[in-house]
Amino acid sequence: MNTKHVKDRDERKKLKRAARKAAPAITGRGPGVDRGSQKKKVKKIVKGQSRKR
Repeated sequence: MNTKHVKDRDERKKLKRAARKAAPAITGRGPGVDRGSQKKKVKKIVKGQSRKR
């Protein structure tokens, strides 16, 4: 939310809070979706080798 046009600090805070409340809730990561070190690793391709397509 762009509140640069609002000079009054309290009014700006009020607008931001209302926008935050109206925004859709963050759903987060779904079940079964790995994160960080749990993800499957990608094998590095050795230099000079042609990749099989």
